[in-house]
Amino acid sequence: MKDVSIIIVAWNVRDLLYDCLDSIYKQTKGIEYEIIYVDNASKDGSVEMVKEHFPETIIIQNTDNKGFVLANNQGLEIAKGRYALLLNSDTVVLDNAIAKTIEFADTHPEAAVVGCRTLNPDKTLQPTCFMFPSILNLLLSSTYLYKIFPKSRFFGREFMTWWDRNDVREVSSVTGCYMLVRKEAIEQVGFLDERYFIYAEETDWCYRFRKNGWKVLFTPAAEIIHYGGQTTRQMSKEFKLQLYGSILIFMKLHRSKFTFPFARFIVSLFFFIRVPYWLVKALLDKNDSKNSIDTAKTYLAGSFYCLTNWKKLLMNKEVVKDKLYKHETTQVKGSVGKAR
Repeated sequence: MKDVSIIIVAWNVRDLLYDCLDSIYKQTKGIEYEIIYVDNASKDGSVEMVKEHFPETIIIQNTDNKGFVLANNQGLEIAKGRYALLLNSDTVVLDNAIAKTIEFADTHPEAAVVGCRTLNPDKTLQPTCFMFPSILNLLLSSTYLYKIFPKSRFFGREFMTWWDRNDVREVSSVTGCYMLVRKEAIEQVGFLDERYFIYAEETDWCYRFRKNGWKVLFTPAAEIIHYGGQTTRQMSKEFKLQLYGSILIFMKLHRSKFTFPFARFIVSLFFFIRVPYWLVKALLDKNDSKNSIDTAKTYLAGSFYCLTNWKKLLMNKEVVKDKLYKHETTQVKGSVGKAR
């Protein structure tokens, strides 16, 4: 058995994918690993590049974009490692980070998931690890007060903005850009829930692991660089709506049915109060007025969808149409080994 199966999903980010794979092969020592690359119908020669420069890589080539979650599940189905590492294509592995994370996980058998320290390209800290969505956390994040008072444990509670990520800590959820998951825990809990096209899928997974008695841990011993948003900027409007649609999926599945209408209202408010800002920006910045107007339209549409038909926020609305009214997630367990 391999120590780890590194699963990378990508769509039209050839150069970033090259840097990611190059960093793995150069910076990973002392462990047995396999790399599984799942291509979501890229048109930029990504698959050909991988075949040419990284021939040891296992490739799954999709004929259409199946989304981040389903594509990762494709990788999980064939993974042979005792751990699976979900790694974003816009990351760079530093200083044997993967081996360090596995060493940490081996000494903490209670952990289903381990995350590491994540840096921006300029080496400043990129906040990872979050609290689970709740009415209070949605309300606080919609106000952006956590940006004004980043050291406040109250205003910064969801994003843990007060924490410098310099110590080992049990957390609610780690960011999916680098997520080491124990195979034993996956066999118990199941794969990623495919009702999430992208976003919040790692939060849902961590929630299910914790409900089944596992821990989610963070270690600062390993570091990566994460560029962030390199894939989603290709369809920024759609992904902007999807982000909050995914949060609403989580609220529907894991919170009481009485809180869900409040969650929809708060997200609607989040969208609506940002419309005037972008309209004013369009008036003041003529060079970027079109982008600002488009953003205002996106937020206005999002606000309307939240109050009328919230599933229109989702990029895979047809997939989830008949599946979101079951509050339990036990059906996900049965997907192990046969996700499709």
